[in-house]
Amino acid sequence: MDETTLVALAERLQARCLEAGLTVATAESCTGGLVAHLLTQVPGSSGYVLGGVVAYADRIKAAMLAVPQSTLDAHGAVSAQVARAMAEGARGRFGSDLAVAITGIAGPDGGSMAKPVGLTYLAIAGPDGTDVRRVVWPGDRIANKWSSAGLALEMLLAAAGALAAGGPAVVASAAPGTGTAETAAGRS
Repeated sequence: MDETTLVALAERLQARCLEAGLTVATAESCTGGLVAHLLTQVPGSSGYVLGGVVAYADRIKAAMLAVPQSTLDAHGAVSAQVARAMAEGARGRFGSDLAVAITGIAGPDGGSMAKPVGLTYLAIAGPDGTDVRRVVWPGDRIANKWSSAGLALEMLLAAAGALAAGGPAVVASAAPGTGTAETAAGRS
């Protein structure tokens, strides 16, 4: 996805959030603030975007997002458990209705057999719990970051739509051709 396409998603998210009175926060690691950048490319985003944290280092994940050190030690920074804790930590820190978190291995290095390059976990925390998705992107570092940001926006849009309709925040699976998506962890 290119920036124009992703900003269009951000525009749809903004309209939905403003109409429903919902707020959003971000917690990003491997995307380095790309989701927050895309959200704030849309004029008027201050009406629903409360803020975000780029937590690249584990100590920042722990200090700024309340990710337990024991979770980082047991599962590693790139895990469903850490994505969940990051999203819940951002939602708590900012007091937002929804929070998105992304942690992964963008590449080109850093992968292993157990955690290959492209492995990414995305989480959405809302008032009804937290959903986590696992994807393995096939692209290079830049493509993986943009794909992750696109899926994060799609997940936020789905969750905001569900909340606006009076249901629980649910997320959509990955769009065709963007990677392999599966539920990594159930709702909390």
